[in-house]
Amino acid sequence: MELPSGRLVRGRGLRHGPAAAPFPTYGLYLLGKEPPDVPWEAHWVKWPDFRLPVDRPQALAAFRDALEQTATGRVEMVCGGGRGRTGTALACLAVLDGMPADRAVDYVRQHYDKHAVETPWQRRYVLNLLTGA
Repeated sequence: MELPSGRLVRGRGLRHGPAAAPFPTYGLYLLGKEPPDVPWEAHWVKWPDFRLPVDRPQALAAFRDALEQTATGRVEMVCGGGRGRTGTALACLAVLDGMPADRAVDYVRQHYDKHAVETPWQRRYVLNLLTGA
């Protein structure tokens, strides 16, 4: 998906199989349990399915790091199905990239997956990302 600045990030679901070439240089794994080992740099955000990140400050730091990684490498965001948690994280990246928070979910649904950000609390999380509410 192209972020508002033009930087690229790939979203995917683990259930859809392994990463396709070109392989990422950095992956952010949004899962309730530790992700499988991968041959590229990876970070895990503990995030149960249909919920929110367990440690929100850690998640925000991971999103900022992932956005920084998009400047020089291929970044992927991964959850189980590739829609809820991945879509929410992509919307958070869009906010950090300059998109108004109230437009980020619609942006991700238009540019990534029309079913992204599956729950009302995930949508609220994006809206309040920078306020901490």
